[in-house]
Amino acid sequence: MESSPTHPTSSPTLTEQPPKFEAGLSLGAVVAVSVSAMLGSGLFVLPGLAASMTGSSVWLAYVVAGLCVLPAALSKAELATAMPSSGGTYVYVDRTFGPLVGTILGLGIWISLLLKSAFALAGFGAYLAVVANVSLTSTSIVLLAMITALNVLGVKKVGRAQGIVVAVATLVLVCLSIWGLLAPPGNVSKAVFASDGFSGFTAAVAFVFVSFAGVTKIAAIAEEVDNPTRNLPRGMLYSLGAVTFLYGLVVYVMTAVIDEEALEGSLRPVHLLGETLGGPIIGFVAAILGVVTMTSMANAGLLASSRFPFAMARDGLLPPFLHRLHPRYLTPTTSIITTAFLMGIVILTLDVTRIAKLASVFILINYLFDNLSVLVLRETNTTWYSPKYKTPLYPVVPIVGSLLTLYLIARMGTTAFVATVAVAIPGALVFAVYGRLRTERKGVLEKRGRRFDLEFGRHEPDRESGASATQAKALVALLGHERSPETLVEMGAALADHGSVRVELIIEVPDQTAADEALEDSSRLRSLRRRLTATAEAVDLSLDFETLSTRDVLAAIHRKTKQLEADWLVLGWRARSRGSFVSTLPLGWLTQRLSCNLAIFGDAGVRHMRKILAFVEPGPHDALVASTADHLAEINGAQVTLACFLPEDAELPLLQAQTDYLEQLGKLIAVPSRQHVLRGESEAATLLHVSESYDLMVLGAPPEKRRFSMFRPSLQELLHEKGACSVLSLRTPRTRSHERGLFRRKPQPGGARPNKPSFALLEHLDERFLEVGLDIPKKDALFDHFAETFAAALPEIEASAVAKALWERENTQNTSVGDGIAMPHATLREADALRLGIFVLDKGMNFEAIDGKPVDVFFVTIGPPNDRTTHLRVLGKISELVLGTKLLEGIRASKNATDVQRAVEVALRESEAVKRAE
Repeated sequence: MESSPTHPTSSPTLTEQPPKFEAGLSLGAVVAVSVSAMLGSGLFVLPGLAASMTGSSVWLAYVVAGLCVLPAALSKAELATAMPSSGGTYVYVDRTFGPLVGTILGLGIWISLLLKSAFALAGFGAYLAVVANVSLTSTSIVLLAMITALNVLGVKKVGRAQGIVVAVATLVLVCLSIWGLLAPPGNVSKAVFASDGFSGFTAAVAFVFVSFAGVTKIAAIAEEVDNPTRNLPRGMLYSLGAVTFLYGLVVYVMTAVIDEEALEGSLRPVHLLGETLGGPIIGFVAAILGVVTMTSMANAGLLASSRFPFAMARDGLLPPFLHRLHPRYLTPTTSIITTAFLMGIVILTLDVTRIAKLASVFILINYLFDNLSVLVLRETNTTWYSPKYKTPLYPVVPIVGSLLTLYLIARMGTTAFVATVAVAIPGALVFAVYGRLRTERKGVLEKRGRRFDLEFGRHEPDRESGASATQAKALVALLGHERSPETLVEMGAALADHGSVRVELIIEVPDQTAADEALEDSSRLRSLRRRLTATAEAVDLSLDFETLSTRDVLAAIHRKTKQLEADWLVLGWRARSRGSFVSTLPLGWLTQRLSCNLAIFGDAGVRHMRKILAFVEPGPHDALVASTADHLAEINGAQVTLACFLPEDAELPLLQAQTDYLEQLGKLIAVPSRQHVLRGESEAATLLHVSESYDLMVLGAPPEKRRFSMFRPSLQELLHEKGACSVLSLRTPRTRSHERGLFRRKPQPGGARPNKPSFALLEHLDERFLEVGLDIPKKDALFDHFAETFAAALPEIEASAVAKALWERENTQNTSVGDGIAMPHATLREADALRLGIFVLDKGMNFEAIDGKPVDVFFVTIGPPNDRTTHLRVLGKISELVLGTKLLEGIRASKNATDVQRAVEVALRESEAVKRAE
């Protein structure tokens, strides 16, 4: 939604606000709910089964499992403080990876918690048999009805009940443990430590891992926590520490005092511990404690699991009746009853123990995605992601947590695969049939990835309110991290070259926040408006300032640049956050697909620009860099140094070639300038050192990211973050590569310049490099063919050198320009002059073109670095003919090389006729 800060606007159209929970859980209640979700089958049933895998080292398996859970707990604590919403991991994954992954994982966690809660009710049969001779199934259903009613009455009631159970259970377990530690030496068991070696030990760790699921269940009811940014992380970490200690202590005592054969495989180890230490009476008390504690676990499980369908229904991924709240108790009644109903069916009909083991795999997947979500949200620099608590030792903690979880999943073998498929397929079907039709939401990763909706114009949402439809030469986008918005606007005004400038303050809001909340006229906004107005008056600038609240920054910027038909998009540089390890483009995929020039300005606080360094390399941006540096120098009265880099050990011919290249580009600069070939061992280190001597460095954008290059900072990023001067990084769109002449120069003394003679394109066209009807489906094979064709006719060059140079240029920026055209280029020191070839495919290939169309016509050029001006003129002439004549139709209709030559000649005559007519 948009609004102008200077004009009243119509009220934005808002969706109905989601219902709100009552926030009634204190820190103590958070710890109680979390601990009670763990003090159940994990301690009262699993130790005996785990002991059969690893012997007396089972207590250490619990401790190691707790340590493995710690990274997920820290990650979830961070996520919960940034998104304190009901649904926990479902919400985090949905907002990070998108609704498809969110649906699958949300259903998976819901089912796994539901089954584990049912297992707790049905699993206390071994303890119930000690207490009374009653029907297990009937008792389970009655207890299920009781905890359902308790959940409907509200979280405060649940929190109080859980608090009492946790206090009593902890006290009894600690007393039993102390009693066991003080047991006479003769009563100590001689069980074998790690009876099945390391393999058995790790299997036991994976097996008991699910005992710690409750530590993060509390995030599923985050909306019901009082002061969640404080109480959630503390509650998670306190409960994890307490339960890990309690598990380790109690299970250690079990292995110490209970006979090995009796413990291994036992389904009631706590009862066995009490009976061993104090006889039948203490054993009976332990059995009662087991029944009550596992009922409490089921209660906490119902509380947490019922919030997943509620959150998914609120997001449109499940039917809306599941997100209704009780008008009095403010609890998700229908979601609670639905979850309890399914639990009842499970108890009555299914082999709960086996299914619970399968579903527990999704707890591990849950933890995996908690860690991955933190990594994605941090590395993408998502502006709305502002957690109050941050994971320590980032990125080590989430990476280690992800690797540990993956290892434990792998240790579960086919069980993990079966559980994943059993939930993933239904989840994907639910999204395809229901959710996909009811949500247009995208996850952060989807927004940063390839955007087919923007690329092909299938989704261009027009959500403006009160926005002006006027054009602007430059769009300055303020994203909230700029060091000095005024300086950025001044740079935008300089690039606009006396044209109008639109300044947009873009505020990204998450899906859980109402979009209009960000549009309130705050003191910060009023201050910014006042300062920008003063800046516009000082530089005599026509400036239009507006605010934009959006859930999709990339789509908003893409739409704005097209609406305004801007020549420039100007952004402030945003440094990577501390600990970040991924090098990303500022606008993700959109960086490569903008329809205008992109300028990213890193402000070093320099107020007067007197010395400008234009760092150039042969490629699509060098002409833009040179002409922009020239224009800024003219405005600021500065001197330009045109520079490139060569290693210290470079040979003399290469030095001469680079010197000639700079002289060629120097012809684009009219202000006082000089050329300088920088020498050193490292390009980055040399430029960082040289930056001390300049006020502004202008250079081209980094190459498109390939494979693992995202883990290495580009030269431009290093200069932005560590350079001593301000840095202006420029990127020209594919359709305007090698562009020059954007800026109007002041009239020179002596009157107008004489008209230049028409450029002789045919001098560079050779019939040996004209081919039609090529049947080459692969890009690498096509480049090899270009290289071999040129090398066969030009003995001074080698095919391998041509292919390498073509790929170097292609990796800098894709050379497709739309309409089925690509313009590959190879810069070769061995080439004696610029050559132009035209190659036509019989069938277009996928070239990742900006318009998505297959490419079938290739204008291929090779030339020396010291003839850059000629290259620019050739490209300019080709663009002129393609846009202003029927050249493409003639080339595509050609049957042989002679026809191609004739089509070019006809187009040249047509172009000259149009010029004469004008």
